[in-house]
Amino acid sequence: MSDATERPDAWVDADADADAWADACAEDLKAERARRREQYGEQPGTASEEFRRLLDAVADKVASIQGSLPGTAAQNAVQQFVRQAKAAVEPVIERNPQVFDHLAAAGGELLAAYRSAVEGHERRWTQRPSDTAEAGDPRDGRSDEGPGPSERIDLD
Repeated sequence: MSDATERPDAWVDADADADAWADACAEDLKAERARRREQYGEQPGTASEEFRRLLDAVADKVASIQGSLPGTAAQNAVQQFVRQAKAAVEPVIERNPQVFDHLAAAGGELLAAYRSAVEGHERRWTQRPSDTAEAGDPRDGRSDEGPGPSERIDLD
């Protein structure tokens, strides 16, 4: 007979062992996260959290320079603008936080596309004339100052 059938409370012990294991894993994970936070600093949050932080930082900066604005009408207008901007953005962040993740990913893709489009041109523009002559460039070492009025960068 197996140990579990001989002792009906064996399943209870197994559950307690599983809970203890889960607790130990959770503690280890928490300690590792704390160690990494200490070593590398606070990790950035989601794009929506980062956008909210940016919005708060801009609002704080505007509030700090607001005192240097002449007249209470200008100061009130700045306060109202900040309140309206926050009121417009907060519901969007709350309802659709994944939108900002997609926008961040799209921005990264646009940057990658730009880099790939201009990488060859940048390499030609930054080479020394002696480098191009050695590489068998048909221009015989002439420097390329960048695209002229008739030269277009093809983005397709």
